[in-house]
Amino acid sequence: MPKVSFATFLIICPTCFLLGSIFTNWTFDHATLWTSLPPTAPTLAAIESHYTQLHHAPPIIPRVLHITIGTGILGFLVKLYKPSESNMLFDGASLVLYMIALVMYGTNVVKGMRIIASGDYGEEVGRVDSLRVVAASQVIIALVLVGVLVLQSGQWYAEKKEEQEVHGLKLKEERERDERRGGGKKKN
Repeated sequence: MPKVSFATFLIICPTCFLLGSIFTNWTFDHATLWTSLPPTAPTLAAIESHYTQLHHAPPIIPRVLHITIGTGILGFLVKLYKPSESNMLFDGASLVLYMIALVMYGTNVVKGMRIIASGDYGEEVGRVDSLRVVAASQVIIALVLVGVLVLQSGQWYAEKKEEQEVHGLKLKEERERDERRGGGKKKN
């Protein structure tokens, strides 16, 4: 059984936490993305109220979120310090996905929440479209973070399989060695 490094937990735990944070917003995002009917005025007001409240949350809330994001990045840096081939492939790809999620969070979600909180939607992008952009960005972030989890579990599986193959080869070599030793002895 391959050992799982502590750095892997520094990646998986924040990723799961971030997925949970995004999941809590989906009850509000559902009305803007997944229904064929246009959202009603009370629904839009509820969505705006939710995101405004998130935007105006006490400073500890975004700090905890940013510390969690930083913990995930720290996990990647630890795993990619003196990397093996497996680390370069799986952790490198995971880091790219994680950074995509981080960039989308910073550019679309945070900026969208600022716009929603101020109520200044502008002329080009209206109220509903702004809410849809935030919702769609969070769905994309969720999919990207699931990709990070899939790659991390794929790395664990690949290392487990490699360890089993190496163990099987060692057993085969020992059997062949024992047969050669036993074959050279005279039997009475």
